[in-house]
Amino acid sequence: MQSHPDGHQPEYVTPIYQMAIAQFCQAADHLGLDPNLRKRFMVPKRALLVSVPIRMDDQRVEVFNGYRVQHDSTLGPSKGGIRFHPDVTLGEVSALAMWMTWKCGLVGLPFGGAKGGVNCDPSKLSRLELQRLTRRYTAEIIQFIGPDIDVPAPDVGTNEQVMAWMMDTYSQLKGYSIPEIVTGKPICIGGSLGRIDATGRGVVFCVMEAFRHLKMNPAGKTAAVQGFGNVGSHAALILHQEGCRVIAASDVRSGVLNLTGLDIPSLIGHVAQNGFIEGFSGGERISNAELLELSCDVLVPAALSEQITAANAGRVSCRILVEAANGPTTPEADRILHSNGVLLIPDILANAGGVIVSYFEWVQDLQNFFWKEKEIHAKLQEIMSNAFHQVLSFSQKEKIDMRLAALMLSIRKISDAQLSRGIFP
Repeated sequence: MQSHPDGHQPEYVTPIYQMAIAQFCQAADHLGLDPNLRKRFMVPKRALLVSVPIRMDDQRVEVFNGYRVQHDSTLGPSKGGIRFHPDVTLGEVSALAMWMTWKCGLVGLPFGGAKGGVNCDPSKLSRLELQRLTRRYTAEIIQFIGPDIDVPAPDVGTNEQVMAWMMDTYSQLKGYSIPEIVTGKPICIGGSLGRIDATGRGVVFCVMEAFRHLKMNPAGKTAAVQGFGNVGSHAALILHQEGCRVIAASDVRSGVLNLTGLDIPSLIGHVAQNGFIEGFSGGERISNAELLELSCDVLVPAALSEQITAANAGRVSCRILVEAANGPTTPEADRILHSNGVLLIPDILANAGGVIVSYFEWVQDLQNFFWKEKEIHAKLQEIMSNAFHQVLSFSQKEKIDMRLAALMLSIRKISDAQLSRGIFP
């Protein structure tokens, strides 16, 4: 990574960004990637930092930092989520935007990668404050986004209501309704069936393909899920419906363990009513750290990045690790897990279900023609299954792990596109 003339690194060069760069460089080395292409991929195409001042309910004015980063747009408009979280930084969203580029390329979507967010704690904001924050943030980045430029979606700390406010703000400022500006919206304003559970469902499609590859029957197989938000809860529910025994789940406060299997529908109901897993009577308390080291068939990290590191990877005792979160495993941990025989399904493959169904939503909005839910599930399964087997086949052929195989396939595809387009001027 190049430094500024004064020797300081750009603001986006943070540990998580360095992790994304390390993964990219490993894949680029194996590909023998052109040095000129390396330079283009290692920095974002565009990065925007905005101040987001809003009037709080007590009438004081609070100023939040907002970001939107577009890593690449070689294949089409950039695409990526918006997260509201206290840990949001320019470096984090830059890394996530890069991973989105590889994710879209891997599963064959006509998008580049983007990501955005606001450094805030949405749990401490009232509904009105959250709406003001969303609308002002949208207004600040409005010249940066558009249905043919950059299409946001929900992420950590945001949901379909936040997307509805973004869509409405953009439409009001443009003067007419533009539902295709965001995905992950409510159904009543152009959202897609199957979008809310898409990421979790895609995670489970990958698990089922891994079971088939390993000749494992899903019935009775054990799973542990770290992170019980939208993605983790839907992944747990669908695994439960497929006959797996989900023995543990956790959120930011605590976790619950039941070796005979958690009642996932009851746990989801408890969280819906109380906000957190804490207090659920269907098992004993367990911490996030303990959950990651449970003996189980399937481990699903569905929380935040850098959860599995060199410090704990040697104690991870699963057969299949499927990354529902973005960047939950560090490069050092990757090597330990691979040497221990863990089949790791990388984030750019495992959690691609969300952006795939977001693509479906975008297409439906553009056409004003909507599909049935069973059609969406079938199309999602086909894309996820094909991508899984492409990555598995390439990893076996090249004798490399699944993450490196997935990155190489995607980077090669986007590199070919960049070389075909050339460089302007």
